[in-house]
Amino acid sequence: MGSRTGVFITLEGGEGSGKTTQGLRLSEHFRAQGYEVVETREPGGTEAGEVVRDLLLHRVDSLDPRAELALYLASRAQLASEVIRPALERGAAVICDRFGDSSTAYQGGGRDLGIDFVETMNDWATCGVTPDLTFYFDVAPEEGLARREGRAGGTEDLDRMEREALVFHERVRAAYREIAAKHPDRFRVIPTDGGPDEVWARVLAAIADRLVDGKARP
Repeated sequence: MGSRTGVFITLEGGEGSGKTTQGLRLSEHFRAQGYEVVETREPGGTEAGEVVRDLLLHRVDSLDPRAELALYLASRAQLASEVIRPALERGAAVICDRFGDSSTAYQGGGRDLGIDFVETMNDWATCGVTPDLTFYFDVAPEEGLARREGRAGGTEDLDRMEREALVFHERVRAAYREIAAKHPDRFRVIPTDGGPDEVWARVLAAIADRLVDGKARP
């Protein structure tokens, strides 16, 4: 990887955590600081990645956990190579809705493939591209799923991962908390109680705590 001058922020959380709404505010915040902002998502974010996203979330009802992980890794490798790395090298702020920690939580924890194993595979797929700051928006699975179902207008409009049983989403939440404890330098756990403005205030406080002029504190 060439000289990296940008800032890379990722948004993580269970279904219905409100991370996408906060991501829009983050983008506005960094634009106001004079950054070029690159907004992207995972899986997806590239032509190839969007095809993989459609397959993963909408085209099949079930996948072997290893096949599922391999597809997420393929999308992530393309996104890191095609979008994220070049943007960071030219000094942009990259705001990504989900990244490697999603696979670590969903496939490593939810599918029981192992947190350490999936982290190793993420590092391989991205050639070591790592966020400067990761926000984990923590919500109880039953609450988040109810929010998501309400927005979707019923279970028939949920994607394949959202339709998983509650116990799966509980394993995902436990995995996220384990990952956050493992990486306290870059993870910030953001409670989602209160309205969007209260959550945003927590996000701003975390930015001030972790970043100086857009760069991670040592």
